[in-house]
Amino acid sequence: MEFRRIPGLPPYVFTIIDALKVEARRAGRDVVDLGFGNPDLPSPQIAVEKLAEAAHNSRNHRYSASRGIPKLRQAVAELYQRRFGVTLDPETQVLSTIGAKEGFSHLMWVLLQPGDAALVPTPSYPIHIWGPYFAGADARQVPIGDGTDGAGYVDRVMEAWDLGWPKPRVVVLSFPHNPTTTTVELADLQRLVDWARERDVVLVHDLAYADMCFDGWTPPSIMQCTGATEVAVELYSMTKSYSMAGWRVAFLVGRADVVGALAKLKSYLDYGTFQPIQIAATVTLNEALEYPAELSAVYESRRNALVDGLGRIGWDILRPKGTMFAWARIPEPYRDLGSIEFAELLVRECDVAVSPGVGFGPGGDGHVRFALIENEQRIAQAVRGLRRGLTRLGG
Repeated sequence: MEFRRIPGLPPYVFTIIDALKVEARRAGRDVVDLGFGNPDLPSPQIAVEKLAEAAHNSRNHRYSASRGIPKLRQAVAELYQRRFGVTLDPETQVLSTIGAKEGFSHLMWVLLQPGDAALVPTPSYPIHIWGPYFAGADARQVPIGDGTDGAGYVDRVMEAWDLGWPKPRVVVLSFPHNPTTTTVELADLQRLVDWARERDVVLVHDLAYADMCFDGWTPPSIMQCTGATEVAVELYSMTKSYSMAGWRVAFLVGRADVVGALAKLKSYLDYGTFQPIQIAATVTLNEALEYPAELSAVYESRRNALVDGLGRIGWDILRPKGTMFAWARIPEPYRDLGSIEFAELLVRECDVAVSPGVGFGPGGDGHVRFALIENEQRIAQAVRGLRRGLTRLGG
């Protein structure tokens, strides 16, 4: 039988490294897994307690609302006011989604169709590239830069739009960026908003790492830009900010007609997240106000342990300002290897698992991504393994 959409998907290269990791562990080796970006820190205790309490109420076992319960949408509006100084109407400009991946994927369905095009970063979180493809559209990849070049991405998007035909309807961006950790400043987002207002373009900003920021730097929201509600929507997730990955709670905010279009589609597709989860998320947003900063401090300490440790063994990498990752160019003595072969080497010779850069699109080959999902002691163990196994390094 011929299937639709699936044949165009490349092999999911992360499974190659995962299989090697499992094989090594079965052989009794202690592999430090810095590959899959799955947060290891616990969700807020208040979220867990409220979930349990709400789950015991049988009224919450019924269908919920695909848009999100009113108090949850109000809590998101208050978060944006508190965090970014942005006023949102919870009735028309806030929508609950079942995680950011679900929200983004279905958003592409209402914005794109066959014959349309979107500009997407490369390398990129895979769904940013494949979401437009699932909608039947063309995803034109624009280089994101080396980790510090968010302004350059804005320039390259404008150039790609001018040169492309048909003109792209959607521009996808995500800062701080996974996997490259590239950041952007508010002034450059404003340039992009001003540019989009002069064209029939929708800006889609995935702010997955809104609260994962280091060295005193704060990520901007595109909704802070003048005129953003005319051209932009933004995804905000509780996955990283509140370490609630498995809960699948995220939101689309911004331009009202775009939010409304996704809400209409979702009314045919789902009944929303399990209502006790929505209730727990509401309380968490309203009461666990310090939790994101506490988590960020933990990840900053882990970033320092990894970047400083790699530097001591002769592998110098960029010190990220945000996200829970580090993006590392393959060191020069091993640069003849592709990212898959190099990542395989790290498992076999160093007992360290990382993500091959090519898994984030062809623009990622030549790099690997470290996820900061182990504590400082385990990261130090990983660095020792890398020192032992990467014999061509000078450190």
